[in-house]
Amino acid sequence: MSIDGLDDDTIRRLLLNTRRIAVVGASGNPMRPSNGVTGFLVGRGFEVTPVNPGLAGQTLHGATVAASLEDAAPLELVDIFRRSEEAGKVVDEAIRLGARAVWMQLGVVDEAAAARARAAGLVAVMDRCPAIEWPRLGLSAGA
Repeated sequence: MSIDGLDDDTIRRLLLNTRRIAVVGASGNPMRPSNGVTGFLVGRGFEVTPVNPGLAGQTLHGATVAASLEDAAPLELVDIFRRSEEAGKVVDEAIRLGARAVWMQLGVVDEAAAARARAAGLVAVMDRCPAIEWPRLGLSAGA
């Protein structure tokens, strides 16, 4: 089992029942993982809002970049490409803004933030990548 304690069925339901995803820390650099994952999510039919104040107003994979998470609302899932020590602030904002789930990317672990998210009723994913989980779970190309 993963560090977040979530089973495959939970991850599968989360991916299949989510439409809106904010990607915090999205990069315009095609060599950065956040850029590739943003493109992956757009390609799977998700309504993606990249979040990066330095790129606000630009487009990334056809999606307009928001300056802040609040500008990306309403939220369903917040995908976090920030260092572990910065993830808690994003999680707290996601809770405040009414997200249903937070997804901390590979290498991003904040147990206290995950506990706060769960206590607020959110699904909290840690140390995973949707671009890895999607094919691993055998999900169809454009579910």
